[in-house]
Amino acid sequence: MLQFYPLSSSPVAITAPLYLESCQAGFPSPAADYVEQQLDLNDYCIRHPAATFFVRASGKSMSDIGLKDGDLMVVDRSETPCHGDIVIAAIEGDFTVKKLLLSPREPRVTLQPMNPDFCPIYPDPDTLEIFGVVMFFLHKTRGE
Repeated sequence: MLQFYPLSSSPVAITAPLYLESCQAGFPSPAADYVEQQLDLNDYCIRHPAATFFVRASGKSMSDIGLKDGDLMVVDRSETPCHGDIVIAAIEGDFTVKKLLLSPREPRVTLQPMNPDFCPIYPDPDTLEIFGVVMFFLHKTRGE
């Protein structure tokens, strides 16, 4: 079951330093001693505040892209869903998060889980509602 959270109507800007030097995910690189700018995650993650909401993920069907049970997703309703987007879809009143596949050769839409233990969903395009495009997802790397 997905949990939906509205965006605050008056978010407070909380900035943190954004360093110019990137951090190597492979071999270490010397760190830079200066900050390029301040980063406000509201500005970075939310392009359309009036159309953005948060959803907590539930389940393991998207684990192969790093989306874990309990992760927080930033969803934008104003974005036009495109082939390959991760979307929140409503199917017969139930919500699901899946990768949207639109085939130019076939008229059918596929909602593709990103875990081989789950089967693709082939919804009726006339009843499928794309509720929004997942723009970001966040998960803790350290349990609490």
